[in-house]
Amino acid sequence: ITKNSVSILLTNTIYYRTILFLLILINTKVLFSKYKNIINCRKESDKIMDILKVSSKSNPNKVAGALTNVFRDKGTVEVQAIGAGALNQAIKAIAISRGFVAPSGKNLVCIPAFSDITIDGEERTAIKLIVEAE
Repeated sequence: ITKNSVSILLTNTIYYRTILFLLILINTKVLFSKYKNIINCRKESDKIMDILKVSSKSNPNKVAGALTNVFRDKGTVEVQAIGAGALNQAIKAIAISRGFVAPSGKNLVCIPAFSDITIDGEERTAIKLIVEAE
């Protein structure tokens, strides 16, 4: 081992340690930003109203149970339906759910509205029914 080879080895070691340190720093920053986004999503999701999507093949009793559970947790629920059959099932579910929450002294009311949504890149108009207590 000559003095020159020791100098090169030392320089390479410092160089590799610097690269390793930078890689660790970059990975830590990337991981932190990923976790930060997940934490932000969780905080934002607490504010977002739960949306129950109903199809024409949905079982109204099961939708009513889900609607009642979300209503008891959040106090308001948004039911989304596209098409006459889906709207029919959603209205049945809301009527059934009214019976579920009636013993607690609450009366459910339904506020209809239109909503533009995108499904597979295609714009559709859905009917959303906002269900809350009177």
